[in-house]
Amino acid sequence: MLGRVKFSPRRSLALPLLTVLITAVGCAPSDDSASVPVPAPKGEAARLCRALHGELPGTVDGLKRRTADPVSDFTAVWGSPAVRLRCGVPKPEVLQRGNEHYNPLQDAAKINGVEWVFEKQDDGYRFTTVLRRAYVEVTVPGKYAPEVDVLTDLASAVRKTVPVGVV
Repeated sequence: MLGRVKFSPRRSLALPLLTVLITAVGCAPSDDSASVPVPAPKGEAARLCRALHGELPGTVDGLKRRTADPVSDFTAVWGSPAVRLRCGVPKPEVLQRGNEHYNPLQDAAKINGVEWVFEKQDDGYRFTTVLRRAYVEVTVPGKYAPEVDVLTDLASAVRKTVPVGVV
């Protein structure tokens, strides 16, 4: 027979509150997180992204590759805070028709044969390939300024696996 356990009102509230606090702290996002939302490319884009994943370098701009969370053939991360790569993302909003704020002569850069459109973020930049058969997005924290430097190490893999073309 099991014995009865008595809880005082103070103790019975403290345990659930402690559990909630521990859970909240454990789930809180951090700059160190390797968490990356996974895109859902289909068909040719999915095939190209898997090929890119196999060619990605172990380091970019001196930052070592880490394991993305969740693990996916469509994402990769380097360093802490993480430089995040996502392949097979939708067409960037800045490239949508009717965007009078986008100027391809000012808002794009060609790095080692790969053209990227760039968007300023709260902390750093988001770069997305253009004129390729799949969109590859790279988000670089401001800590790594000049943020564009990571693209030099990614260009070879992109050129090799994601052919020129319009999606």
